[in-house]
Amino acid sequence: MPFYQRLGDLPRKRHVQFRDNGSLLTEEVMGLEGFAGNESILYHLTSPCRIRELGEFEPIEREEWVPAAHAHRHFTTMGIEPEGDEITGRRLLMWNGDVEISLCRPAERMDGFFRNGEGDEVVFVHEGTGTLETIFGDVSYREGDYLVVPRGTTYRFVPEGPQRYLVFESPGLIEIPRRYRNEYGQLLEHAPYYHRDIHPPTELRTHRERGDFQVKVRVRGGYQTYVLDYHPFDVVGWDGYVYPWTFNINDFEPITGRIHMPPPSHQTFQGQNFVICSFCPRKLDFDPMAIPIPYHHSNLNSEEMIYYVSGNFGSRRGIEVGSVTLHPSGIPHGPHPGLAEKSIGQTETHELAVMCDTFHPLRLTKLAQELDDGKYAYSWAEPAEPAQDADADPAGVTSHF
Repeated sequence: MPFYQRLGDLPRKRHVQFRDNGSLLTEEVMGLEGFAGNESILYHLTSPCRIRELGEFEPIEREEWVPAAHAHRHFTTMGIEPEGDEITGRRLLMWNGDVEISLCRPAERMDGFFRNGEGDEVVFVHEGTGTLETIFGDVSYREGDYLVVPRGTTYRFVPEGPQRYLVFESPGLIEIPRRYRNEYGQLLEHAPYYHRDIHPPTELRTHRERGDFQVKVRVRGGYQTYVLDYHPFDVVGWDGYVYPWTFNINDFEPITGRIHMPPPSHQTFQGQNFVICSFCPRKLDFDPMAIPIPYHHSNLNSEEMIYYVSGNFGSRRGIEVGSVTLHPSGIPHGPHPGLAEKSIGQTETHELAVMCDTFHPLRLTKLAQELDDGKYAYSWAEPAEPAQDADADPAGVTSHF
């Protein structure tokens, strides 16, 4: 993160004696890129290396679906059944070496704790509220939040009511786009959100209890379980630049122009060889000759996945809340027949969607095969819809709807 935070009790200097009731605390430097990247310093009651028992190592197994044809795809996801918890219930939809994209509709509460030891996570909360309890303190979340969890963060979800997430996991760093930041890390005036929109942990709860506490850690392409004899949230204080935080999609300030703005104007996060974008309600292009709907384009060296969150998708045949479309590399895509004409004169859009563009091809899972409607590739051959009043249905212009 580009700004400094601190919670709890800290010594005056780094790397000096710091005691709790006479006992020397354990200082942990949690850092990125060796000692050259961002870091936080945490002070533990117990050594974070201490374990009571080594559990099983569970390798990650992916069931790939290789379609017989290279084509645009539409996956309907709202009907997936709840299963597992916020970790075991993640169902991988597509992936490559840079990012994994999963759906999650948990059916039960987490028994233990989780830490991703090999990747950053962004969890988009489509439905639900709750608290992400972490080693850095509590992070409350609500519908529309992006939960940004840096690697190495031990956490557990405490949900309130039914939950539905779209999950991104990456072995690379997931960051605020560099073009939104100055050389000191402060967000610039033209950035579509500001530091006030970013919500770090608010309360640090130091746990001192003993017992059996299970921590599942993702490492080396699998999950390693450890049993501790102390509560993992034993931090009395921390400071630095690495910590979990939330940003709500409704706080993204859309960038509009006289003519249509391309998808980079909607970028919210950058990853290694991929970006995450937010398509939000906004005013549309204001040139008298503007065509508000996106122009056709070819993804020559990228793949585009869009998750439809809310809004009226009447201008896009077959699209509903929870739909996922995939426009793979090598073939053009764009609005359906008649939608460019229909969009002329529209002044605003009310749809909400999350997009991920990758710069390496995405592979599909058996889950994608189950959810594929099998006909989306032919939708551009369907007859154009009849024209109607421009303000009666201001849908279909946020992206490629």
